[in-house]
Amino acid sequence: MIPTAEVLNKGLIVSVQAPLGSPMRDPDVIASMAEASLRNGAIGVRLESPEHIGAVRRRCPEALIIGLWKCTFPNSSVYITPGWREIQGVWSAGADVIALDATERIRPEGQLLADLIQRARQELRATLMADVDSVQNGLRAAELGCDWIGTTLYGYTETTSDRTPPGLELLPDLRRGLESSVRLICEGGIASPGTARSALDAGADNVVVGTAITGVDLQVAAYSRSLAI
Repeated sequence: MIPTAEVLNKGLIVSVQAPLGSPMRDPDVIASMAEASLRNGAIGVRLESPEHIGAVRRRCPEALIIGLWKCTFPNSSVYITPGWREIQGVWSAGADVIALDATERIRPEGQLLADLIQRARQELRATLMADVDSVQNGLRAAELGCDWIGTTLYGYTETTSDRTPPGLELLPDLRRGLESSVRLICEGGIASPGTARSALDAGADNVVVGTAITGVDLQVAAYSRSLAI
């Protein structure tokens, strides 16, 4: 059971993920990166897929794990833990917190966000993190029962595609509108310690950093493009 919002430390959560096809996408590699992150001050890790969640849970049994499962379906752009099967898979693998898309977009197979949240709370008694793209969706997710609200999808949905993460501007309004017991997370586009500090100053309880720390494939590709002659 994870600590309550009043006890859990503020600070850094590292997203330890790797794209499909990458040699980094190996459970042992993911577990090693997660352990290194925790040893160096991260209070938790965010992991994708039951396989990787299980590997880190075995390697780091005391770790705080936010888990998700990216799955794509036709006729829906929702892919972060989109349905009940994915929620169950993440929870069964050993996650402490289940992250799921909590935007207004249509979910696969006609599943409804409100129903999924209610079922996860009643049947699993799970702590839920809502990945949102707007203040409105964040407040709605909290009303539906999500315990953590993250700005993860700001800039990545159809209605916010013209904006660039991180969603620092969402944080003050979310903090004012949320109960103090709801944890506010800034995630997406945090590329420096200074930006991470700005997120905390704007009202976030924690920041999630991924590519800037663990995104070897994307980071190397970016440097290579910049240095290409």
